[in-house]
Amino acid sequence: MAKPSSRDELKEYCLRKLGKPVLEINVDDDQVEDLIDDAIQLYHERHGEGIDRVFLKHKLLEVEKDTLAGIASTTTGTSSHGGVSMMEYEEDSNYLPLPDSIIGVNKIFKIDSSSVSDGLFNIKYQLFLNDLYYYGAIDLLNYAMVKSYLETLDYMINPDAQIRFNKKNRRLYLDIDLGEVTENHYILIDCYREVDPQSATSVYNDPWLKRYTTSLIKRQWGQNLIKFQGVKLPGGLEMNGRQLFDDAQRELEDHEEKLMTEYAMPPLDFIG
Repeated sequence: MAKPSSRDELKEYCLRKLGKPVLEINVDDDQVEDLIDDAIQLYHERHGEGIDRVFLKHKLLEVEKDTLAGIASTTTGTSSHGGVSMMEYEEDSNYLPLPDSIIGVNKIFKIDSSSVSDGLFNIKYQLFLNDLYYYGAIDLLNYAMVKSYLETLDYMINPDAQIRFNKKNRRLYLDIDLGEVTENHYILIDCYREVDPQSATSVYNDPWLKRYTTSLIKRQWGQNLIKFQGVKLPGGLEMNGRQLFDDAQRELEDHEEKLMTEYAMPPLDFIG
């Protein structure tokens, strides 16, 4: 099938691109499965369509508040400066475990409700309500400047919660004052999640993924045949695994370059 919609169809598509069934592809099924996993992993990490931006809502229970405020582990170390001594370090358990499909976290929305823009009688609402009549006759420059000033004031008085996240241990550390968090409070997490190929089957039909997986299998095929380099076959033929390997390696380099220049999300500016 030219439009694979499953893992098995993608595998058969790549093998046909390499010559199956006319040629015997000397690659084991387990090797092909591993290569498909490698291709999908790179697709999730770099391809712009391999992830989705989602907002996860989590209800923070009282027992979780107690866990977040507790001590997770104690580390013991030795120091030889001025004599050997033992020291203990304690680490807080102020983290929430996230699903394995989460690969990045942007932020969590503000914990408390002390913002200058919350509630019916907040500053922005009253400003817009009282001066709405005048904005029809004049430009909105003054309103935009006041609104920008209030946002800056809100950011300084009530800054965003500080977080830390590492996708290897799947822990979202919350560097917040737990006293501001009430029981049954909802935490809204702005994060990125991998696109699941099992539910979004169109992933298997992605043009870049098909080409990259085919080149991976081709390189593995050449690597398997390298040890037979120079062996003569009946009729005087000779297998050239090294040439097959080198051709596939060049193809992979081209695919990875296109991935970074055409398919990956552009890096955002950072000013600090």
